[in-house]
Amino acid sequence: MRIGLVRETKPDERRVALTSVGVETLVNDGHSVLVQSGAGEGSFITDRDYAAAGARLVEQAAGVWAEAELIVKVKEPQPDEFASLAPGTILFTYLHLAAYPEVAEVLRQREITAIGYETVRLADGTLPLLAPMSEVAGRMAVQLGARFLESFEGGRGILLAGVPGVPPGRVVIIGAGSAGCNAVQIAVGMGAEVAVFDINPAPLRLLDQVYHGRITTGIANPLAVRDAVAKAHLVIGAALVPGARAPRVLTAEDIRAMKPGTVALDLAIDQGGCFETSRETTHTAPTFLVDEVVHYAVGNIPGAVPRTSTYALTNSTLPYLRLIADQGIDAAMDRRPELGPGLNTHRGRVVNEAVRAALDPGPV
Repeated sequence: MRIGLVRETKPDERRVALTSVGVETLVNDGHSVLVQSGAGEGSFITDRDYAAAGARLVEQAAGVWAEAELIVKVKEPQPDEFASLAPGTILFTYLHLAAYPEVAEVLRQREITAIGYETVRLADGTLPLLAPMSEVAGRMAVQLGARFLESFEGGRGILLAGVPGVPPGRVVIIGAGSAGCNAVQIAVGMGAEVAVFDINPAPLRLLDQVYHGRITTGIANPLAVRDAVAKAHLVIGAALVPGARAPRVLTAEDIRAMKPGTVALDLAIDQGGCFETSRETTHTAPTFLVDEVVHYAVGNIPGAVPRTSTYALTNSTLPYLRLIADQGIDAAMDRRPELGPGLNTHRGRVVNEAVRAALDPGPV
């Protein structure tokens, strides 16, 4: 199969979908890999690295899109890429279509077979291709929150770790999935006072066992969450429903009740956001104020550490990519059933039920 790798065009996105080792693996499997020149520069993977791995370098993205049967990416197609989507192409990337309905419509119109990393789902409910970036985003969330709590960044001037005689900062994490649990790990490691909420008691029990009373846990009902965030210095929203729009965990009223200079960090912004006051931002302009609360809602947080993120992503996606390239999408889904919910659009239809419900496109 002809596999294409293009430079990402989403603002401030420096990840790339395959390492040179990933390219070499696919070439050794008998596939041809076309790489746009400069695609890996943001992750410090050079054209020379890709060429040595057996890739064929192509100067312009349009050449890759035109020739490849399968395009592997990091982020959803951007408007400047829509015209390059050729009918029948297989697209393997993060899609988050519930938050980007215009992308869903283009994929449907152009009859793209699009597999979203974030909806590939194992029988136990885990999301193997979302997990690596959730780990990165969750760990980064606390260090970002600590930064924007500094007064020169608009925050309340709180040191999360505190010092002798001065208590540590209070961190509230809403959602105890992969991102939330990784945020807990870093916040505890920094010495913050941590409370975590989820609607499911099972992950809360696990966290309680791991941290032996170093954190507090709670069921995420509106009253308990509202009370906690009103006292917090950093609030991290990490709520997720695979394929669907993120659940709303904080209202505008909740935000108004927070202390001035509190940081509200929305990890679910690429699924529409879990705070009512959120809107997507970029690494270049990451924050904005609502009612004196600093909002951070960058849609591609792991893009700030592209070297780590690229290698973590390839580790997880490559086995699936090899299977799709070797056997085609239908046989691959037979072999690995978790790819079934990963299929978002196919033959002009939105086929993932959660995505379809979120988009509400009408009869299909």
